[in-house]
Amino acid sequence: MKSVYELKMTIDGEAVAAEETLPVINPATEEVIAAVPQASKQELDAAVAAAKKAFSSWAATPIDERGEQLSRLADAIYANREELATLLRLEMGRPQAAALGEIDGASYWLKEVAKQRLKREVIEETENHRVERYFTPLGVVGAIVPWNFPFALSIWKIAPALLAGNTVVVKPSPYTPLTALKIGEIACGILPPGVLNVVSGGDDLGRWITEHPDVNKISFTGSTATGKKVMQSAASNLKRVTLELGGNDAAIVLPDADPAKIAKPLFWAAFRNTAQVCIATKRMYVHEDIYDAFLNELIEYAKTVKVGDGADPATELGPIQNKMQYEKVMDLIEDTKRIGASIVLGGDIEDKPGYFIPVTIVDNPPEDSRVVVEEAFGPVLPVLKYRDFDEVIARVNNTNYGLGGSIWGKDVDLAQSIAERLETGTVWINEVSVLSPHYPFGGHKESGLGVENSLDGLAEYTNSKTIMVNKKRSY
Repeated sequence: MKSVYELKMTIDGEAVAAEETLPVINPATEEVIAAVPQASKQELDAAVAAAKKAFSSWAATPIDERGEQLSRLADAIYANREELATLLRLEMGRPQAAALGEIDGASYWLKEVAKQRLKREVIEETENHRVERYFTPLGVVGAIVPWNFPFALSIWKIAPALLAGNTVVVKPSPYTPLTALKIGEIACGILPPGVLNVVSGGDDLGRWITEHPDVNKISFTGSTATGKKVMQSAASNLKRVTLELGGNDAAIVLPDADPAKIAKPLFWAAFRNTAQVCIATKRMYVHEDIYDAFLNELIEYAKTVKVGDGADPATELGPIQNKMQYEKVMDLIEDTKRIGASIVLGGDIEDKPGYFIPVTIVDNPPEDSRVVVEEAFGPVLPVLKYRDFDEVIARVNNTNYGLGGSIWGKDVDLAQSIAERLETGTVWINEVSVLSPHYPFGGHKESGLGVENSLDGLAEYTNSKTIMVNKKRSY
């Protein structure tokens, strides 16, 4: 494998280093595995200028040709899947199989988005008058990507932005820049110079992008607190924004559900990727009739799941990705202990290298406790008891978040009626975290603004333009 130390930024189709570098740490070992460029303001300006220069010719390229180039990029990603998965394992600490799954899923995603088309809409066609609606690209898109799914979420932004005719400047998280930088390297042989630029750096770089006068749209995935700052910065030139922010998703388990059958899928709903998932189940409401039986099944299954370094093939859950988040999750566990809540599994941190936190389950803590109210973004799950449906709906909706949620049980009609009352962008019934390039995805309340994926998500990277023709007049 090519050394990760050789990864550089991509600006105007060229590999670019920087005077300063940032260390990249493997969270499973706490060892520095790479040093990547820390872009200066001048290097960002160069990337934006390259994207702006490339925009006119890229926007004028027929969409079928743009789609074909994106499909070729997907093929190239798949051809490099093993190297990309290893880079992802190193920067995430995640099991190799899970990393490979993210790479393969992103390659598929890119292929599917490349086929999408926003069609011109004829609103009116009469003998005297024609009205048509068009979709036109915005210009330069700034794509700011988080650390929890750094490769997949880069593709979520790159694919529709480029297909719509925009050019892109990608900024990965400083914690997980390796796979995004590799995308830029791979794309150099496929996309015209300046169409896709990848720059790496810290918080200053993100602020420079959101404030930049030549960036026309920001697509940001991250915390709600940071999303609010992004929106404020974007107001400087009324940039379009799409914000996919935090969540405190709830699962509701109906009284007719079978505890033995749902324990495993609900475990993974909560703890996949070490619970570092915006749409992870972060609160689990279980009807009192089956609460004890379900909690026991969940604990017994959790005991079978191996937590460790992703380099070990037996590992199923890796570490928290970075020290800052690790300390936040540890503080949440300590607060849970301080209030006297019952931790029925986990809760004790081993003194060893790596940002490892065991699967931690809390038995029916107070509704206003931090472990229930806050988004943990780590493997700490409160399981809560409820009695009636109006009560649980009110409790689930009592949050500033509104990203997703799920309902589990045999009575699908009942589940549907509850789903329609939940204040979230997505509700799954007897499944969870099912996403597709063809399904719209977005948050309500403080969980986001705008839509990703599907034709609705593609339209977010365009302006709507109406052209009207008076057929009877000619001057």
